[in-house]
Amino acid sequence: MQMRKIPVTVVTGFLGSGKTTLLRHILQNAQGRRIAVIVNEFGELGIDGEILKGCGIGCDDAGNETAGQLYELANGCLCCTVQEEFYPVMEALIERREQIDHVLIETSGLALPKPLVQAFNWPTIKNSFTVDAVITVVDGPATAAGQFAENPQAVDAQRQADPNLDHESPLHELFADQLSAADLVILNKMDQLDAAQVAGVEDTIREDIPAHVKIVRAQNGQLDLATLLGLEAKSEEGIEARHGHHGSSDDPDHHHDDFDSVVVHAETTSREATIAALRSLVEANDIYRVKGFAALPDTPMRLVIQGVGTRFDSYFDRRWSAGETPASRFVLIGADLDQALLQQAFSAALAPTPQAA
Repeated sequence: MQMRKIPVTVVTGFLGSGKTTLLRHILQNAQGRRIAVIVNEFGELGIDGEILKGCGIGCDDAGNETAGQLYELANGCLCCTVQEEFYPVMEALIERREQIDHVLIETSGLALPKPLVQAFNWPTIKNSFTVDAVITVVDGPATAAGQFAENPQAVDAQRQADPNLDHESPLHELFADQLSAADLVILNKMDQLDAAQVAGVEDTIREDIPAHVKIVRAQNGQLDLATLLGLEAKSEEGIEARHGHHGSSDDPDHHHDDFDSVVVHAETTSREATIAALRSLVEANDIYRVKGFAALPDTPMRLVIQGVGTRFDSYFDRRWSAGETPASRFVLIGADLDQALLQQAFSAALAPTPQAA
């Protein structure tokens, strides 16, 4: 019997559009739903810890039976964030699937949702989660003014300060990409728009969304949860057909937006040899991220090894448990990866060197 897939709602939109207010509204009105939240950093987003605890997903030390754990993603454009943090976070949620009814992912203000949704087609994630909907929050007054963001200077400063973000694309192209992945668009800050402005903004939005996608109007994100959750869009199944300015077939050089995930394994004898073998794979292939565990001879502890590019670090995190079979296994994330060839190269790199006669 197939396990229930946990629905995931992805909330995207520019800085100042009202994503955080919408998220807070959902949490305040959770009505018993056990919601896990993934955001960039709770402090920066200004989410009140008391509100989170009230929904039974807080980080307090009281040991409440319903308390869960908050998962944070690093700052940065979403494609880089996905490669470096998303996979292990989702693995951690899978381990707690019986405690979770729904997952909310709030992207950073400059994130492109398409690569995140594509990641839900990875086998491990696909078996446990489905994207219930991508919700794009639109700042009504800013869009009416042709700025798309409440403070375009702040958005641009955010872009220039982070080397991982797209510094070149006009803001309207990033806006269009956020809309192109949407299953629902929230036109926010309705109290600041007149009828003509509303019509103009909706016309602008319609240019970049599929015909079936609804636009709903809101003030401070105040919407019934039945409108927001339970859409069952299964967004990951059709995301490849969504066109945008970044990561589409006519933009083959933007490798970050379309990547593969493969697993390699081998018998490992030392930390140094394992890292050297993994580094050789990175140097010969388009691999962005490496993360996994090594089982070393006569060592009861599990060795975590992770790398970004050719930079690697490692540490022992815990003892192998009684029910585990110690084994070395690594996830490689990158572009155009051939699992069979990478496995062969990894095994060869770790093979004992024949002794000279």
